[in-house]
This record gives sequence, structure tokens and C-alpha cells, in this order.
Amino acid sequence: MSRIRTFLDSGVLITAARSKGPDQQLALSVLDDPNRRFLASPFLALEVIPKAIFHRQALELSFYERYLASAAIYRGLNRIEAVARAEAGRYGLAALDALHVAAAFLLRGDELITTEKPGKPMYRTSLIKVRSLYR
Repeated sequence: MSRIRTFLDSGVLITAARSKGPDQQLALSVLDDPNRRFLASPFLALEVIPKAIFHRQALELSFYERYLASAAIYRGLNRIEAVARAEAGRYGLAALDALHVAAAFLLRGDELITTEKPGKPMYRTSLIKVRSLYR
């Protein structure tokens, strides 16, 4: 059985690393799912790593670094930008949302999981299935 190719946005990672209670448990349950192959991009790393370094959050930094080390990362920045620009123009996506959608698509992802509420422009894309962490 092939694993679900899953791109997590920064909100899911931050929820897993910082939150307490049910939200954290939900995010961690996705991360602990052995039937998933995680995907990422340098833009995702830029969203989470610098703040953990700046605020000297060693455990949080370690969490993000472990995640990124285990994820398949698409590094073709020119291609990500081209796909993101087209998708943002087509559906009104915010810049980082468009970059995440593009990277997930280029990595042949099955889904992008986000903490963004349904109804946001990123849910309009047809490049990849977008779903909320909160279902």
C-alpha cells in the first residue's frame, strides 16, 4: 500500500509543537500516522525555523528540524514560483499559501493539510486536495 503524500502547512506544525490539549493531539496524530509520506519546501522551513531560533526554543527547533529532515522537499524555486503565481492569480491565494500549494502539487502530493478555515482562497485550488486539520 502506498502512503498518503501529505504537505502540512506551518499552522499544523506550529500547533503540534506549541499547542496543548486537543488541537495539539490532533496535529500529532497526523504526524504519527505511519501511512503518510510528508512533503515540504524551503518556504515552509522559513516560516517555522527562524522564529524558533530567534526565541531560543530549542525543543521546538529540534521538532521542526526532525520533521524537515524526514520530509521530501521540493527545491525547484523557479518552478514553485511559476506555479504559485499562476494559481494565486487564478484563485486569489495569499503568497505563502500559493507557494505551499505549488510545492505540494510539484511533489505529487495527495493532500495539503492546513489550519486555515474552510472558505479561504486556498481551498479553491484544483492542483491538490486541501483539507482542514479540524476536518
